[in-house]
Amino acid sequence: MPGRKKVFDSEGAQRYYCAAETEEKLVLNLRNIHCTMRALYEGKGSWKRVLIVLQSTGTIPQKELTERLRIQPGSASDVLAKMEGMGLITRAPNRLDQRTSDVSLTQRGEMEARTAIAQRRQRHREMFACLDQREKAELLRIMEKINADWDERYRRSAEG
Repeated sequence: MPGRKKVFDSEGAQRYYCAAETEEKLVLNLRNIHCTMRALYEGKGSWKRVLIVLQSTGTIPQKELTERLRIQPGSASDVLAKMEGMGLITRAPNRLDQRTSDVSLTQRGEMEARTAIAQRRQRHREMFACLDQREKAELLRIMEKINADWDERYRRSAEG
């Protein structure tokens, strides 16, 4: 297609895309965006994400942090142990629940969190730099509409 960028690298994938129905093209594009975002964000339990969450919450019980990150407790323990070893966080016994620890940033962790937040903001600006403000607003409106529908149609029905 002259004037259009390829969505996929291989010729076979490009042919498949060109022959696909609109809904299939939407799903394929969402999948590509998802894969790119996963690569950019280093996974749900990345130490940068932990820093950003702790920057916004302050001291938080490890159990609550794990739930907020949507990762398994064992994975959280591994990441937090590494971060503690790097001098980014401290863990102390929780006064109310002895089965968990309170997690907080160290001074070094605070500095690293500010850097991670600045990098994330810059990345967000870059991610949508190809759109003008009107296009961003329209994309947001459409995404919120889809999200609301999918919340009702898929997520809530899966819970019940």
